[in-house]
Amino acid sequence: MPANHDSNVSRRSILKTTAGVTAALAAGQISTRAYAAGDETIQVALVGCGGRGTGAAANALSTQQGPVKLVAMADVFDGRLSHSYNSLNKKFGDKVDVAPEKQFVGFDGYKKAMDCLNPGDVVILTTPPAFRWVHYTYAIDRGLNVFMEKPVTVDAPTSRRMLALNEQAKEKNLKVGVGLMCRHCDARRELFNRIQDGEIGDLVLLRAYRQAGPTGSAFAKANDGSLPETMYQIKNFHAFLWASGGAFSDFLIHNIDESCWMKDAWPVHAKASGGRHYRMDYVDQNFDNYSVEYTFADGSKLYLDGRTMNGCDKEFASYAHGSKGSAVISTASHTPAKSRIYKGQAFTDDKLAWAFGPNEPNPYQLEWEHLMQAIRNNEEYNEVERGVMASIVTSMGRHAAHTGRAITLDEMMNHDHEFAPAVAELTVDGPAPLPANDKGMYPLPLPGLKTKREY
Repeated sequence: MPANHDSNVSRRSILKTTAGVTAALAAGQISTRAYAAGDETIQVALVGCGGRGTGAAANALSTQQGPVKLVAMADVFDGRLSHSYNSLNKKFGDKVDVAPEKQFVGFDGYKKAMDCLNPGDVVILTTPPAFRWVHYTYAIDRGLNVFMEKPVTVDAPTSRRMLALNEQAKEKNLKVGVGLMCRHCDARRELFNRIQDGEIGDLVLLRAYRQAGPTGSAFAKANDGSLPETMYQIKNFHAFLWASGGAFSDFLIHNIDESCWMKDAWPVHAKASGGRHYRMDYVDQNFDNYSVEYTFADGSKLYLDGRTMNGCDKEFASYAHGSKGSAVISTASHTPAKSRIYKGQAFTDDKLAWAFGPNEPNPYQLEWEHLMQAIRNNEEYNEVERGVMASIVTSMGRHAAHTGRAITLDEMMNHDHEFAPAVAELTVDGPAPLPANDKGMYPLPLPGLKTKREY
């Protein structure tokens, strides 16, 4: 799109527009005070009791910023909630005070769990991201501080919606953390400062890799009828673009975000490729491999490679290359990062110029220390805009791979394909957002054939 096109919507113009809209929405409402009583217990509700939600709750209960208690839990799967409760109760004892009547199962459980909290308490939103805007809306209405997992969004319409909602959260002075925990890593933070200070010169190239075997629920076989279709898709949420943005969005967002952080910019253009290979009887919407070229406004590049194929080389790391040197952003997985800088472009011991020390605090815990500290001290703290931008940039690369067409950030921001517009009305036995055909197969991305939408 040309820069002066009437329908062109940049990140900056979206924020400017939605600020006025949300101010009108907030008119007549009383702003909720932030929780800042350092000697009082902060109550927490967990909405989404899978592995990531249980981990986030454990981090919340482990914070050193003052007393915390888990008082309510919600999920659409009874067994998942029970497993999470038993695990947390065993580890944290009386910090877990979730009576049976405060364990809610069902699509309306998020409301019931949040209703157990007082304004200024904290709700953890760790369901599949398709539900994020729905749950965030209610959290804002209830005046709750929030921790939400990434991705924040999986398509353009919900990205615009989340930015608008977030203006209401800021009006109420709510504190909101987003689970891009690498931004809280001490090693990466020092590396960022060194890169911005020019230690490797002009940053011209970034490389990021997440290459592994099948991960999460990204490889899904046809529903055998043991679950209603909607519940089957939620259980296998990595398999479906509407629920998670697929394996691309859920897994590659961290590498994308940490690389863009080092550049201190978001890419403005993406072109990509990818494909399905040894799919056998799997029916999910994912490709087995993705390769994306992101371009920043100054012409520098981020190359991203993702793969979920057995028997191939594995790598989970990100790198930065400058005009005077290079850096390892992350070494293997998320932590420890083992960030370091080299003279020149060869990562050899004799060229090592700087390395972070051996003791790296866990960034999963640090993000919670920072959020709770902000709540206790009533400090400004809201990571949603950055979370939305990381999510939409990730979706931009996925869209380019799935359509076979290059796309700009402005075009992606303006896209009209909302994957699950009726997600707020889902029921256990109602229609699923993505219907299967009579063979139990789902719409697949067809690059070059279906070029306007991903499926």
